[in-house]
Amino acid sequence: MIRNGRGAAGGAEQPGPGGRRAVRVWCDGCYDMVHYGHSNQLRQARAMGDYLIVGVHTDEEIAKHKGPPVFTQEERYKMVQAIKWVDEVVPAAPYVTTLETLDKYNCDFCVHGNDITLTVDGRDTYEEVKQAGRYRECKRTQGVSTTDLVGRMLLVTKAHHSSQEMSSEYREYADSFGKCPGGRNPWTGVSQFLQTSQKIIQFASGKEPQPGETVIYVAGAFDLFHIGHVDFLEKVHRLAERPYIIAGLHFDQVDLVCHGKTEIIPDRDGSDPYQEPKRRGIFRQIDSGSNLTTDLIVQRIITNRLEYEARNQKKEAKELAFLEAARQQAAQPLGERDGDF
Repeated sequence: MIRNGRGAAGGAEQPGPGGRRAVRVWCDGCYDMVHYGHSNQLRQARAMGDYLIVGVHTDEEIAKHKGPPVFTQEERYKMVQAIKWVDEVVPAAPYVTTLETLDKYNCDFCVHGNDITLTVDGRDTYEEVKQAGRYRECKRTQGVSTTDLVGRMLLVTKAHHSSQEMSSEYREYADSFGKCPGGRNPWTGVSQFLQTSQKIIQFASGKEPQPGETVIYVAGAFDLFHIGHVDFLEKVHRLAERPYIIAGLHFDQVDLVCHGKTEIIPDRDGSDPYQEPKRRGIFRQIDSGSNLTTDLIVQRIITNRLEYEARNQKKEAKELAFLEAARQQAAQPLGERDGDF
């Protein structure tokens, strides 16, 4: 297991309120292209207990049940570890959640969103723990998913992330990618969801900078957040003994302004967006040490686009089949349902 290492106890499990035994919560998943939907799920799960353990599936398991992941398993382990509500990460977690897994890590119950996760043969991956009463549900964040993000990456032009023009082949493919036939599936498909400030503020600490802390402003789009961003922010955090980091928000009393080693794009008038902090001598470029960039992620998706299209279609087909079976089961008279004969 990988401990997060937060807090004075170095990430060690603390007793629950009143000295009672800590409630240990289990979550698991692919956590491919980690987004705020994943973070929101883990935030809700952590609030149901005192200690959160997150299992992350291997590349092989994901490819077997869903299709190829965009990020490697090592990248996904690191991304989940960086989420502040996670206490420990379990690499190579089994795709089907069992009582054996919960008992192995001394977890009281597992938590998943109110959508469905199916195996390659169409079975509910949480069936066993549901039947045992060791399953809890949290509210799924509407309008965002890894499937959605992959679709977005192919629907936007490459010029959004680079200066290259989109090829005719790419444009033709992007026009048909990630669209649910008839929009029938409630879980899969490209969404036009727009996040609100009210939702974003739930993720803020609410802590104001304290005397003696060094306020550091980091600028960037932080689009398609990945381990390159995590590595960059970790190095920025080490620039001062007591750092207070503001990401993407303008602030007057700033001691340092940091940017990664990626290209600095001039403003529309051709001016340098960092001209003022450079003039004041508080601009610094930080090498994250990671070679992963948004452009590289886009290239991964484009290179394997047929496999990702097949993955989306297969996932949707399984979910629609499951929904139809559930509808038919619910429509049967009570005496004719399975197990009533």
